Amino acid sequence: MANELYTRTNQKLYFAGLALEAWRAAEAAQALNARTQIQAARESALFHLYGAALGLCHEIAGYYRLPQAAAPQVEQLLTAEVLEAAPSPELAEMVELAQDRQSWLGQLLSAYGGLFEPPREAKRAKVDPSLALITAVSVGEPVQAELELPALADWQQQIRLLAARFREGMSEW
Repeated sequence: MANELYTRTNQKLYFAGLALEAWRAAEAAQALNARTQIQAARESALFHLYGAALGLCHEIAGYYRLPQAAAPQVEQLLTAEVLEAAPSPELAEMVELAQDRQSWLGQLLSAYGGLFEPPREAKRAKVDPSLALITAVSVGEPVQAELELPALADWQQQIRLLAARFREGMSEW
């Protein structure tokens, strides 16, 4: 039983829950390093939520015996090509969610990819030293807000609900 595919998904959901609890505790404690603790919990929760989504993909791929069943990334499983090769309602729903950047899964995949981006310095407007009284204002790219606790908690719940629904439909009687 310990080697069943669903155990990895459940484990990752549990670990994400621990990270979210640590985040709540850091916010409540108001310690000097609270921002650092919150950032660590945010990244840990995001890492484990991505792992839970991957685990759910592995469950689907394992059930339908897809050749990509051991893919190490969600993005390798949730493609139109994989869906065409082995159509299934669960995989189709996951592909649709992943391709919609406004969906919870699209946002999760985007946020996870952002963990590997180098920090970027904010763009600053060039200031002409001869015009000391005029202030230059940049209306460039908006600053991306950090992920908030409720968003990640919602993603955890979405994965949990999706896994329960998929497992019910994929179970063999």
